Amino acid sequence: MDAHIKKVYVPMTETGFYILFCLQEEMHGYNIGLKVKEMTNGEVTISPGTMYGTLSKMEKDQLISFVKEEDKRKSYIITDLGREVLTLELKRIERLYRNSKGKK
Repeated sequence: MDAHIKKVYVPMTETGFYILFCLQEEMHGYNIGLKVKEMTNGEVTISPGTMYGTLSKMEKDQLISFVKEEDKRKSYIITDLGREVLTLELKRIERLYRNSKGKK
């Protein structure tokens, strides 16, 4: 993994994390927003500006790839690089959680 990608994406923002997590299956921005809202019981919402800006940046950085466009909705899917970044972040989050449980 490129050092620049690691520096920019690890640790990830909540928005970046949820977008990559959702894109383990093909999805468009609007559906990502709905899924995140559902997953977090409405605690996290991603505004359209943030969503589409993040999708654009992640596509440029090759963490996700464009799949198709239907009715002006672009669908994306995570790439191998994106999976690598997501795996690093999940391990980091798991370590934080594990460490927090070991300390009283």
